[in-house]
Amino acid sequence: MRFFVGIDDTDTKDTRGTGFNARQIGKLIEEKKIGVVEGIVRHQLFFDPRIPYTSANSSASLEIECDNFEKLKHLCLDYLNGIAPFGSDVGLCICEVDLIPDLVVKWGNRAKIEVLTQQEGRKTANDNNIYLRGLCGTEDGIIGALAAIGLRKGGNDGRFIWLKGKQELREIPSGIYKIAKIKEELKLDQIITKNLEPIDDSTSIFIDEWIRPIHKNHQKILIVENALNNTNYEWEVAPKEYIKSIS
Repeated sequence: MRFFVGIDDTDTKDTRGTGFNARQIGKLIEEKKIGVVEGIVRHQLFFDPRIPYTSANSSASLEIECDNFEKLKHLCLDYLNGIAPFGSDVGLCICEVDLIPDLVVKWGNRAKIEVLTQQEGRKTANDNNIYLRGLCGTEDGIIGALAAIGLRKGGNDGRFIWLKGKQELREIPSGIYKIAKIKEELKLDQIITKNLEPIDDSTSIFIDEWIRPIHKNHQKILIVENALNNTNYEWEVAPKEYIKSIS
């Protein structure tokens, strides 16, 4: 079975962020042979003074192949309860992918532009048999956790912070690679320009320390731009701020 796991509000200003905690959960899932992690996506939610957040108001979703929901649930609970710092408002959401309704996808999209409430989120989860739990503090993290699985199911939001490729995103050494090689290493669906034009697999790209494929049309897509005035390679990864602006 395929599950989406959503987490939110797992940190404070003095502790590691939700993205880090999502990667740690993924690592434990595979180490304990509970399941296989296919990818982890960061989702940007609404910025508004009425919403308390640590630095960026983002949540994270994990895609897991797993045959035991209870083991998956308890691993997530044990990890989050173990690391939840004072002042955090941790939320956890887990649902089989095929059982996530359009209403939850809409909830995720609303969480990017509206101030939502716990009450509505709990009712939405309860009415659709979705596991949703707040673990500490105000439990406001349930709002972003539910949004994370909705946005992931929608297939058009966020950027990958971990991928099930031959190499981990953060471990690819800086250097020049053939486009075909990067696709293979990261199991990317596409590498395209900002204008959505496909790139010839035989051309070369310079990879630096920040590479974040976006989640678009249910695909893993790396955005690149022309490497002007360079004779050693034709492409380079689109700037960090551009990727943030579209994901």
